[in-house]
Amino acid sequence: MSYIADYSTSEPTRAEVDALAGFTVLEFGAEWCPHCQAVQPGLRSLLEVHPQVRHLKVEDGKGRPLGRSYAVKLWPNLVFLQDGKVLAQLARPDQSSLEKAFQSFSKA
Repeated sequence: MSYIADYSTSEPTRAEVDALAGFTVLEFGAEWCPHCQAVQPGLRSLLEVHPQVRHLKVEDGKGRPLGRSYAVKLWPNLVFLQDGKVLAQLARPDQSSLEKAFQSFSKA
């Protein structure tokens, strides 16, 4: 699995995300968001070091059901999942927070 550069405008359902096996980082944001752009280099590096982690990158916005189901209010918002269960959720994370969240995958 690897880093995904572009946000998908189509989103999976919550049931589909809940059914995912293994480790997943579900990222909510928008291409034009400066906070989202700023987190990309660090996120890409961590995903390269953790090839077992699936990366789903979903464009979020008003009325988007998947983001609302995770109570997303700020971008980027990253949800760290194991077998569809939330291990951690970060809004506008710094590099240290990202690294700590990725460590949750090795402890799970």
